[in-house]
Amino acid sequence: MRVDLPGINTVRKKLADGTVRTYHYHRATGTRLQGKPGSAEFIRSFDEAGRAAALARSSGTVEWLIRGYKESGSWKKLAASTREIGTFDLNACEERWGSTSLKIVENPRSRPAFLDWHDELAAQHPRAADAKLGRLARVFAWGVDRGHIKHNPIATFERAYRSGRAELIWLPDHVARFQAVALPELALALMLALHTGQRQGDLLRLPWSAWDGTAITLRQGKGRRLIYVPATRALKAALDAAPRRATTILVTARGRAWGKRNFHDEWSAAFAKARINDDLHFHDLRGTAVTMLAEAGCTVPEIATITGHSQAHAQKILDRYLARTRALAVSAIAKLDEHRRNRELQTDVQTGSESPGADEAKSL
Repeated sequence: MRVDLPGINTVRKKLADGTVRTYHYHRATGTRLQGKPGSAEFIRSFDEAGRAAALARSSGTVEWLIRGYKESGSWKKLAASTREIGTFDLNACEERWGSTSLKIVENPRSRPAFLDWHDELAAQHPRAADAKLGRLARVFAWGVDRGHIKHNPIATFERAYRSGRAELIWLPDHVARFQAVALPELALALMLALHTGQRQGDLLRLPWSAWDGTAITLRQGKGRRLIYVPATRALKAALDAAPRRATTILVTARGRAWGKRNFHDEWSAAFAKARINDDLHFHDLRGTAVTMLAEAGCTVPEIATITGHSQAHAQKILDRYLARTRALAVSAIAKLDEHRRNRELQTDVQTGSESPGADEAKSL
């Protein structure tokens, strides 16, 4: 049967035994396609040949480098959500720089052109501008590592977006306000985030099989770290009381697994209803969990084991957040007062003065 599709050549050959065999080839590359027409194998073979043809046509350009990067293990090992966002950014980079020769890219004098593009984007969308140039910088870094270019002109650049979230953590009043108005399904999500320090995506996918009655075991989507989180008494009570209506722990009011957009909308509505004045996000619960663990006396390595952060990242979070919590501020002042009191007592003992507290010091 003749297959008359755009981009495919069909060839019929008569074999030595008299039988006729039909072969299909990708027209642009001459690659023989595998599988029967219309099958998944055939379509996959056609797509792979098409990508190879596109790479060949764009050889030596930024477009070629981007597509090579997206075929690499460096790209494929990223979480699906990261690749989705990255594809959006790289499409914008390809649209602007795709036809640019790699000979131009690796020339250090090309740097101002890339920075000017970043500044143009940053005028309206600073965070998006950083994301696009940062993604392109990763592609160039991969190109340098693979020997495709000799120099990455944007290995470093000044970010346009400055996060103002350093002081934004969920305090007990915020939690109480949210839980007072939120659906039980959202309250459980908040509890899981606070007591495990995990990302929203990992929690929305978390199955009941990950909970053994005393701890949660999961493999994080980002970084693929295997995490073991023993439950606090409060989290254990919440999970033991939660009905099992689906394979996932977190479900909608109808008992279905959450979609990312649906969860975002429901969470935002509950947050607005709670009338919390601070600009808090779900992701801020992850930083809050780190501070809670630190306030409980956990070390940085212990915190990193629970949340899945690298130790350096966990320390960075503590540097940004911890000194700003009220509990630590009170503790710090109490320690300062105690230190000064001890110094005064020590001075009184040495001088023999009868200042208040001297008798107490002499009895020690």
